[in-house]
Amino acid sequence: MLTLPEKLLFILAVIASLSLAAYYFRRAFLTILRGEGRLHFDKLPERMIRALDVLVTQRTVFRARRLTSLFHGFVVWGFLYYALINLVDVTRGFVDYTFLGHGLPGDIYRLLGDVLSVLVIVGMIYFVIRRFGTKDPALTFHTNIKLHEKVQSGIRRDSLIVASFILIHVGGRFIGESFSAARFGADAQPFAGLVGNLWEGMGDGTLEFFEHIFWWLGLGTILAFIPYFPYTKHAHLFMGPLNYFSRPDRRSLGELPPLDFEDEAREQFGAAKIEHLSQKQIFDAYACIMCNRCQDVCPAYVTGKELSPSALEINKRYELRQIMPSFAKGEESPRPLLDFAITESAVWACTACGACVDICPVGNEPMFDILDIRRDLVLTQSNFPSELQGAFNGMEKRGNPWQMTQNRLAWADGLNVPTVDESPDYEILYWVGCAGAFEPSAQKIARTLVQVLQHAGVKFAVLGDAESCTGDTARRAGNEYLFFEMAQANIETLNAAKPPRILVTCPHCYHTIAKEYPQFGGNYEVVHHTAYLNELIQAGRLKPQTASANVTFHDPCYLGRHNGIVDAPRDTLTATGAVLAEMDRTRAKSFCCGAGGGQFWKEEEHGSARVNLTRYAEAQATGAETLATGCPFCLRMFTDASQDESIKGGPAVKDVVEIVAERLGLSV
Repeated sequence: MLTLPEKLLFILAVIASLSLAAYYFRRAFLTILRGEGRLHFDKLPERMIRALDVLVTQRTVFRARRLTSLFHGFVVWGFLYYALINLVDVTRGFVDYTFLGHGLPGDIYRLLGDVLSVLVIVGMIYFVIRRFGTKDPALTFHTNIKLHEKVQSGIRRDSLIVASFILIHVGGRFIGESFSAARFGADAQPFAGLVGNLWEGMGDGTLEFFEHIFWWLGLGTILAFIPYFPYTKHAHLFMGPLNYFSRPDRRSLGELPPLDFEDEAREQFGAAKIEHLSQKQIFDAYACIMCNRCQDVCPAYVTGKELSPSALEINKRYELRQIMPSFAKGEESPRPLLDFAITESAVWACTACGACVDICPVGNEPMFDILDIRRDLVLTQSNFPSELQGAFNGMEKRGNPWQMTQNRLAWADGLNVPTVDESPDYEILYWVGCAGAFEPSAQKIARTLVQVLQHAGVKFAVLGDAESCTGDTARRAGNEYLFFEMAQANIETLNAAKPPRILVTCPHCYHTIAKEYPQFGGNYEVVHHTAYLNELIQAGRLKPQTASANVTFHDPCYLGRHNGIVDAPRDTLTATGAVLAEMDRTRAKSFCCGAGGGQFWKEEEHGSARVNLTRYAEAQATGAETLATGCPFCLRMFTDASQDESIKGGPAVKDVVEIVAERLGLSV
């Protein structure tokens, strides 16, 4: 097809394109390698399968915005197939042949190329209209969100460049095939054949000329675009799967990596600048698809706070783009993260609910960036909301964030609750938690659970004054060293007690003991009380009387989304006769109560609404009589919401164990 001069020109263009691409990609990966730690490449077969699964099935994309996801799928599947098409077209430029012949295999190849070309074009037209025509609000940010100075113009420019490239590349090749169809017949290309009818009457030489021109247009655009890949959001096409490929394997969605306090040479704890982030966190910026799905589910963003996890990743991307030449060479980044990526108010607005991590189609984890920035603010700069100081002092000096001085068994007066010293042959250790020990509504949950356990004949024990705060609040609020000390002390206590199992009523205690204490050598079997109640019911040790009641269940973030415990609480409720009325956002997609990430101990950042009121209104909208939950902090947040002047006629707020106790006829 190509003349000798054209072949030489094409070879030179390929060499130039790949050389520039190698140079720019190398710079991009050198910037990633500036991060702390190392990317994970163990379990290679498993990781490769996971990455290919995400890329081919687009299952993570289809979790939200189904229609938009379908059009995105058209583009991705078309582009994957175009890897083969482009290779074949290049060889056809040098050797005149028909790929796979004119039989069934060749027909299938050409039919798929024809159909996928049209689907890619349709998909891109949809995205162009969405971005530039209708200006979908989902692609914008609230006016109070901090944006890098290059973002507003940069996103539109990059989107236009990417859209133009895809439409010219795929559209050019498709039109070129239409000229070929006009010359030789459609040959299993119905859409190209349909367009080819427009060229009826053209001479063979003219058709060949245009076929030739569009061959160069289709392949020339990709040669021109390849070096630009590292600078554009289109890099997510391969950066996204690679992000899944190299992400660490965690016991839980929200398992935070520890800091090394034994490294005496270390002066920086947490992230003040972009190079203090992990390699995975820098990789996230390149993998980001800029779809804003994370901010759609962020309780802080939804309620008008200054936080957008999407803007955080996009700001990182544009800063890296700006400093890449010097940063890749090892020079220090010129400004702190708080200067360009996120505001201090936004940092402290995060509830650490993990919704942004869960929803991201390319495996980004902006929550961890925020918590690392908190670590720097607390440990390095001693800069944090003043309200948290009381909680920190209480945990450090008195073993609880309430700063209570009474013994941790005062809540159990009159209940005959044994300690592990008094009952060494117990079958399960009840970890009461600070809320159960000191907060009145949570004390009621603890007392109710004890009565239910005694009713079931469960031989349990508690640690009493030997129990201390797990340190969850300290860790999520950035005080990693305090958490480290508390974790070590608690692990020593638990190892001495050697509990067969540990029962908790607080999802934060569950998460910390079960999923984060193993980082420090503490490995235990932990069960949440909503799941344990279901075990007792299934074993016949509890036989609640059923009574029909309309109940909606709120999934606590650290029970459902972080640890996947969603069915057991519902099974327990239905065993009492409850008819479940699900909220729109439920199970792993549950909306936060607003207490997590240390928020319970401080004033909520200014926004258009309060997080707990927003979630309580969703429960009220179900028409349920009762809002059930399995977390003492959620219980308190929703109880406060139910008493707000703006709420009238909302559901009663109860823990799952209270509903079970009522059906057992226990007076609580």
